[in-house]
Amino acid sequence: MAAFIDRPIILFVVLLALLIGAVAFGAFVLRRVAAVPKEEREDFNVVLATTFTLLALLIGFSLSMAVNRYDQRKNLEENEANAVSTEYARADLADAPLNASIKAALLRYAQLRLAEYRTRDPQELDRIGRDTAVLQSELWLLATEMAKDKPTPLAAVVVTGMNDVLNAQDYSEAARINRIPVGAWVLMMLIALFACTAQGYGARGRMRVGLFVTIVPVTVSLSLALIADIDSPRGGIIHVQPQNLTRLLQSLEK
Repeated sequence: MAAFIDRPIILFVVLLALLIGAVAFGAFVLRRVAAVPKEEREDFNVVLATTFTLLALLIGFSLSMAVNRYDQRKNLEENEANAVSTEYARADLADAPLNASIKAALLRYAQLRLAEYRTRDPQELDRIGRDTAVLQSELWLLATEMAKDKPTPLAAVVVTGMNDVLNAQDYSEAARINRIPVGAWVLMMLIALFACTAQGYGARGRMRVGLFVTIVPVTVSLSLALIADIDSPRGGIIHVQPQNLTRLLQSLEK
């Protein structure tokens, strides 16, 4: 299910087909089996309006969750760039040989973080993850080496800055894992199917059926696909652009 949600375009096409089928099933199958009696039409309209209201609330709530998570990922990308930039400046507090080693390692680390934001290929992401773990160990050893050689407040500043660099990456990865629950997706899709089936079942006249077959499924499918796109850090077309890491890397390489 998660892999399916990570492909918003496929999600849109599949949902559109399912919802159109639901409207058609309600209009051309259920209505022929048992049409809504005139005396019960008002009650049916209340149930239909309630169902669509619930669906709208769920979509709005899910969209708000997705946007908040997207904003969080953007802020954490900025925090990563700031942490690396600060530690790069603090490296001047170390002696000359260690100073150069820390700066060179931080430069490679920034390159890896930028590549991780831009890459979608799973194999490449795995390779970047392994290289990042190795480089993080190297960075921490360099910072602790300074603290062991000269246990001074200046060394503590460098160690604290390195800790911020490593933690920033962990926070970013945690934000990518934090997604809209699969149960919420299943609930929205089920309610959408029920609502479209009821909409087709209660439609009167060919023109109204034709409108419901197109408008309601397209609107709901687009809404859910948009939520999936915003909530997916890798799939779709809406991604966090690593502008801060790009700017930082350009500055460091100069």
